[in-house]
Amino acid sequence: MNDHPKPSRLTPRAAQIVSAARALLEEEGRDALTMRALADRLDMRAPSLYKHFPDKAAVEAALIEQGLAEVGAALYEALENAAATTTGASDAGGRSGETGADGADGAGAIGALLRAYRAAALARPNLYRLATEGRLPRERLAPGLEEWSGTPFFLAAGEPYLAQALWSFAHGMVILELDGRYPEGSDLELTWEEGARAFAARLGLPRDPARLSPPRDPAR
Repeated sequence: MNDHPKPSRLTPRAAQIVSAARALLEEEGRDALTMRALADRLDMRAPSLYKHFPDKAAVEAALIEQGLAEVGAALYEALENAAATTTGASDAGGRSGETGADGADGAGAIGALLRAYRAAALARPNLYRLATEGRLPRERLAPGLEEWSGTPFFLAAGEPYLAQALWSFAHGMVILELDGRYPEGSDLELTWEEGARAFAARLGLPRDPARLSPPRDPAR
C-alpha cells in the first residue's frame, strides 16, 4: 500500500479525547458532538478539554484526518487488489490492458474503487458526513493527506476532470443513499454498476493531453 502522510501528532490524552469524540459522533451525530457532551463522556470538566484542543473545530479536524486516512487506505487497497486480479487473469491466459467492463483500465478498477468508497462511507456514515459536508478546514489538516486520500480517483480515471466527476458521482450516490432519497425497491447495486460502466466507457475515448496532469486534489 502507498505510504500516506502522517496525521497530526496527538498526545495520548488527546488521542483518547478524539476516540471518545468519534464514538459520540457515530452514535449520536454531528450535532451531538459538543465539548460539554464530550467532557461528560470522558468524566472530566469541559474546560480541561481546552488544554488539549483549542476548540471543537480542532477536534473535528482530527476526526476528519482519521476519515480521510481510512477512506484513502481502503481505496488504495481496492486498486491494488483489482490490479492483482487483472494480472492473475492475464497470467492465466485472460485478456489484459483493454478498456471496458473487464479490462485492467475499465470497470474492473473503477468498479473496485466505487465499491470500496461506498463501503467505507456507509460503515462510518457520520464520520463521512463530517469529512465531506460544508467547507473542509484544509489549514488544520496534515499536509498532503487530503490529496493522498483522493489520488486513487485519479489513478483509476487517469485524468483530473474525469477523476473529479468520478468522485462527484460516488459522493452523490453515497449521500442520497444515506439520506434515504432513492425510491423503495431501487436496486442500488445496479445503479453503482451502471455508473462504473459509464465511466469505464469514457476511458476508451480520446483525451486532451493538456488535461492529463495529476490534480492537486480530485475532490476540489
